[in-house]
Amino acid sequence: MSDPVEHTAREIGAMLESGQATALEITRYYLQRIAALDPGINAVIATDPDRALAEAAASDARRLAAGVIGPLDGVPILIKDNIEAAGLPGTAGSRALLASPPSQDAPVVGRIRRAGMVLLGSTNLSEWANFRSTASTSGWSAVGGQTNNPYDPARNTSGSSSGSAAAVAAALAPLTVGTETDGSIVSPAGLCGVVGFKPTHGTVPGAGIVPISSRQDVAGPITRCVSDAARLYEVLAGVRLEIEPMPLNGLGISVWLPKDTEPETAAVLRKLADQLAAAGCVLASGDADPGGPFSDDEFTALLSEFAVELPAYLAQRPGQHPRSWAELLHFNRTDPVELSKFSDEIFALAQAAPSLESTDYLQARSRADIGAQAALKAVLAGHDYAITLTNRPAWLTSYSGSEDGHISTSTPAAVTGAPALTLQGGIVDGLPVGITVIGERGDDAGVLALGLAIEQLLPPRIDPPIAQRDTAQPISSA
Repeated sequence: MSDPVEHTAREIGAMLESGQATALEITRYYLQRIAALDPGINAVIATDPDRALAEAAASDARRLAAGVIGPLDGVPILIKDNIEAAGLPGTAGSRALLASPPSQDAPVVGRIRRAGMVLLGSTNLSEWANFRSTASTSGWSAVGGQTNNPYDPARNTSGSSSGSAAAVAAALAPLTVGTETDGSIVSPAGLCGVVGFKPTHGTVPGAGIVPISSRQDVAGPITRCVSDAARLYEVLAGVRLEIEPMPLNGLGISVWLPKDTEPETAAVLRKLADQLAAAGCVLASGDADPGGPFSDDEFTALLSEFAVELPAYLAQRPGQHPRSWAELLHFNRTDPVELSKFSDEIFALAQAAPSLESTDYLQARSRADIGAQAALKAVLAGHDYAITLTNRPAWLTSYSGSEDGHISTSTPAAVTGAPALTLQGGIVDGLPVGITVIGERGDDAGVLALGLAIEQLLPPRIDPPIAQRDTAQPISSA
């Protein structure tokens, strides 16, 4: 049999069901791959091999007793290191939390374990979910260092779920969990050529996740294919979906091409639009400023929400660590690593941010919400779904304070809480360009179903060469 490195979670589940491999063998395989390949990528902050192997053995025992829990029983997974899990650091990338690891699982991790999945470890991220500096470098944290793009280690992964996306791209795990406030799932998924699903806000429990803002924060799947994203979303959200590819004939879809997009990148979206038209879709042109004038109000509102929610989270987390803005700022200034790449001016701004009862905050949040809703309406252009570009090809990583490669198409869905799904749309100059599918708030099943249909039109995913490297003994047939 072939090794599982190129397999999806669905295929690994089939291997387990047929007896081609055991969960214990597959878990050992991925732990070996992480040990061998991750030093060049820095996608993984920590593994928990003893517990992972015990969970795999328990899954195998259930299968022998004909008591498997579901389709992902025995399948390995990694989670972002701002999600609490017993036995993992849960640092949000900051050395300030290294001395106080979580003692219990976040609700979303509890759902993962109850589904019988094997939790391998946690992934690196842009520190504090990329909300520490306006001049930050995506994918860098003081705990995990710089996450590198598996397609070209000199290039960036975007953030903040950088390690989660890079790990799937490099086949260090078939499934990971990321979190998003604005773009932090879809953007790294796009740059790393994998599938990222940002669910409707509120469908996945947020307790036990280091916060920016409960108004926008949401956890979601990062996977190798859309069907895997749907299955993992079922676990995270505690729902049951019956998703098939959406019929395209007669379906209205808006095509949102951001202004000033380079021809080679724009061609990826235009090619897909042509394919959708040939399949019978009724296309319209979406039109919105990707960032929009409301993005300044979003930042102002997030500052005030962050100012309250992060200290509240730190106050209830056990152990010795900074608990106030003054203590966090002091820690950063006395630590030898924290400010080695860029500063923490967002922390200072949060310390002085208007209260949640202030007129300044209330007006900013209202303007952001109204502006984002108007932008989403313009993007959808009278239809239920829109497609757009997720990203340009990955830019070179530097610490100059500038990341000019972003396309900010995530903001309308992020601020309104609508679902967004990214999948690899094509390759430009050897690097992935992602396509994002956007729908109305609450229509997670529809976005996933349309994603399944679009996935069948797109060229097959192209893995980075590192994903195809054989680093472990092949799994022996049972």
